[in-house]
Amino acid sequence: AIFNSIFVSGMITFITVMSAAMGAYVFAKIDFRGREKLFSLYLATMMIPGQVTMIPNYLVLKYLGLLNSFTGLMLPSIFNAFATFMLRQNMKSIPDAYIEAAELDGASQITIFFRIVLVLSKPVLATLAVITFMGAWNDYLWPLIILTERTKMTLPIGLSLLNGQYSRRYNLLMAGALISLIPILMVYAFAQKYFEQGLSIGGIKG
Repeated sequence: AIFNSIFVSGMITFITVMSAAMGAYVFAKIDFRGREKLFSLYLATMMIPGQVTMIPNYLVLKYLGLLNSFTGLMLPSIFNAFATFMLRQNMKSIPDAYIEAAELDGASQITIFFRIVLVLSKPVLATLAVITFMGAWNDYLWPLIILTERTKMTLPIGLSLLNGQYSRRYNLLMAGALISLIPILMVYAFAQKYFEQGLSIGGIKG
């Protein structure tokens, strides 16, 4: 269960951050007709509670044959409107002069994105990565719905299985809860410098 949680949370974090960064770059730095309206429409999806979309997501994954799989577990979580909004606000503050200078030197949009925009957005990317990892690591309801095999279950579900109908094994529960904290603490310790910078940047701009 621990390795399942590490794999799923890591993949969700990486894909979410990258997809949100790409979307944010398009909405922040590439001018096209209807950009603001499309972005507003995308942000409107934040008002839809996740519980409302669980049944449609389940039916779609059932049709695709992705139930009881890590792919089905991760798919609904990797596109996040809040993540795109958070990164877009940061990328809008990056001076256009940097991008224009790179374009004059013949840099492609992909080069500009990876070598300039992402580098200047490290603090916010780290903040988003920590928040996303914590959310994926602690997710309980969706894995409970989508997964049926014990070999694929994540740590929160594994901990819940220690609660018997008539008794609870508190020693194992406490040990499991302590173990579940270790990856989160490691991720935070690794990204602490950028995480704090990201929070301070957000506070100053807010």
